Amino acid sequence: MRKSLQSYRKVSLEGEISVASPHRIIQMMFEGALQRIAQSRYAIEHNDIENKGLFIGKAIGIITGLNSSLNMDAGGDIAGNLSDLYDFMLRRLSEANMNSDIKALDDVSEILKTLKEGWDAIPAEDHHIVSHTEAV
Repeated sequence: MRKSLQSYRKVSLEGEISVASPHRIIQMMFEGALQRIAQSRYAIEHNDIENKGLFIGKAIGIITGLNSSLNMDAGGDIAGNLSDLYDFMLRRLSEANMNSDIKALDDVSEILKTLKEGWDAIPAEDHHIVSHTEAV
């Protein structure tokens, strides 16, 4: 039953990604990272070392993807600051994994929630705006 549910979720997620706007994909990445951090926290609280590492690794992969998606040329200082913030979160997640540090997970979760709230607040009409250099 569990394997069937996982397969369904995977197909559902892949279907949503295939039709999602770039804005929605970033939202989904924030949501996924927050879920993996919550799962990591639960694993630490229940001494489940295997799943702790698995879920922290998945959160690291998502945050690495967010960092890689930054347009450093067009994004200027904002992109640079976000990259620094993502690097900080990656360090904290590594510390959480090595030390089973719930506080480190909570720190990353709070930062991600703040970024997600800002991203979610972008009006729908601005979701598909391209920079002047991309439009040329």
